[in-house]
Amino acid sequence: MSFVHLHVHTEYSLLDGFSNIQKLVARAKELDMPALAITDHGTMHGVIEFYNAARAKDIKPIIGVEGYLAARGMTDRDPQ
Repeated sequence: MSFVHLHVHTEYSLLDGFSNIQKLVARAKELDMPALAITDHGTMHGVIEFYNAARAKDIKPIIGVEGYLAARGMTDRDPQ
């Protein structure tokens, strides 16, 4: 049975992620993972690098992002 990480932060998740994309993909290949996901916080800056690195190692890249929703707009003010 294969295992695939679906919640991974890279160095592009500032103050939270630490994984270098090249090292992450290389380790996934060592562990015979058929696929790997990255889900950085509010950014997709690393997806092209990740996609190319994963495809080069015959790993299926799964691209995601951790997004956030707000109940109001950024300019709305609460009088309280």
